[in-house]
Amino acid sequence: MTTAPPHAPVRHDRDPGRWVSLGVLVLAVLLVAVDATVLGLATPFISEDLRPSGAQLLWIGDVYSFVIAGLLVSMGGLGDRIGRKRLLLAGAAAFGAVSVLNAYATGPELLIAARALMGVAGATLMPSTLALIRNIFTDPRERSMAIGVWASSVSAGAAVGPLVGGLLLEHFWWGSVFLINLPVMAVLVVAGARLLPESKDPSPGPWDLPSAALSLVGMIGTVYAIKEAAAHGWSAQVGAAAVAGAAALAWFVRRQRTLASPLIDVRLFRDRGFSAAVAADLLAVLGLAGLVFFLSQFFQLVQGRSPLEAGLAELPATIGSIVTGLLAALAVRRTSVRTVVAGGLAAMGLALALLAGLHAGTGYPLLFAALLLAGAGAGFAFATTSDMIVSLVPKEQAGAASAVSETAYELGAALGIALLGSITTGVYRGFATPDGVPAGAAAAAHDSIGGAAQAAAALGGPEGQALMEAARDAFAAGLRYTAGVGAAVLLATAVAAWILLKPQRPGATAD
Repeated sequence: MTTAPPHAPVRHDRDPGRWVSLGVLVLAVLLVAVDATVLGLATPFISEDLRPSGAQLLWIGDVYSFVIAGLLVSMGGLGDRIGRKRLLLAGAAAFGAVSVLNAYATGPELLIAARALMGVAGATLMPSTLALIRNIFTDPRERSMAIGVWASSVSAGAAVGPLVGGLLLEHFWWGSVFLINLPVMAVLVVAGARLLPESKDPSPGPWDLPSAALSLVGMIGTVYAIKEAAAHGWSAQVGAAAVAGAAALAWFVRRQRTLASPLIDVRLFRDRGFSAAVAADLLAVLGLAGLVFFLSQFFQLVQGRSPLEAGLAELPATIGSIVTGLLAALAVRRTSVRTVVAGGLAAMGLALALLAGLHAGTGYPLLFAALLLAGAGAGFAFATTSDMIVSLVPKEQAGAASAVSETAYELGAALGIALLGSITTGVYRGFATPDGVPAGAAAAAHDSIGGAAQAAAALGGPEGQALMEAARDAFAAGLRYTAGVGAAVLLATAVAAWILLKPQRPGATAD
């Protein structure tokens, strides 16, 4: 055994302060993840106050994640160049400021725009946190543990959003779900400035603005086309968005292959394990975000729970994701990457399959089991694939690789709301209007279940009660179809992950 000289420098990865730094990074991750789902419980209140259409309501829910997904690769590359700590702190300050604009939005259009600006700020935070972890924790085993904590925070944040929203909405108006960001962001900026080390690529090359624009246009155009096609079918506008998005992404990839200093090395996707890990990231989050978002409305508008009760009802997803995110590294060491990832995806598929028989009067034990299983599966899959993605690149390029992982996460969250929500909405709108309901009330009820609640309350009497019962049954039917589709996709992805991922254990890195 070799003993270090008395005055040998302390290794950075053995510095006890690294775990305190991890706590600061987790704070940033929690807020960004919470804001992706916190609006789930506020949706009925926003519907009543701002009167958005069904399409506007979906945009309020998912534009935040769309913009983040479109900018993550660009911001990851920017952090590699100007410094991840600098970008993180600037983004945190902007996130807090834009939260005020969201809280006091006076119309659906302004709220959509404010959510988009919040997505711009959020895009600076997520890749910076994971890239800093990659540089702070140089020991592979410790890094796996740290990424497990980080991933648990991401998954838990998405699941705990409804609980935070429920607590606030019990006592305050819907804008409070945004104002809660302000004190947390203040702590993050002050503590981060003192505790976080700076890191960046020592030879980064210039930041390519055209690549950033292509990434944003490509992601938003493609996701918009998918969302609109799922909700309303193909049209000339949808086709134009799809073509523009696909062309921008193809141009982005081609440009990255010719640049001396690309925002992301697209050759990484030639590795089938890397590509499979990214796909698993996306689909795991798609299942969890979609489930949490729409069960929030189910608990309130179909089963009549208060916002706080609905948030508490979704707590099992939080618990499951936290526990398995922390245990993921140990599980991989005892089995393999593909076992843990495929098993996590299969658990989520089974959770959605449990909801294929959902109806308005479904008891909580079944919903508890589905939420717990979905959260546990997401924790296993997301922590393992995130560790795999950032370990495959040199630490100088950690920001860009982290951005790939985060793009998959945010795109999955957005598509979970957009695609699964479009299926739910499509089935819901087909319910038969009860006799005696006026045309105006029927039109409002068919637009969204929030609209049905308002129309039924205004109508009153037996007609109002019959309208609300029909809307509740239709919404539950939409969730049944959605759960069936989601279960099939996730189970198929679990099989694909088992085939594509090698049975490796963690340890080797690009270093």
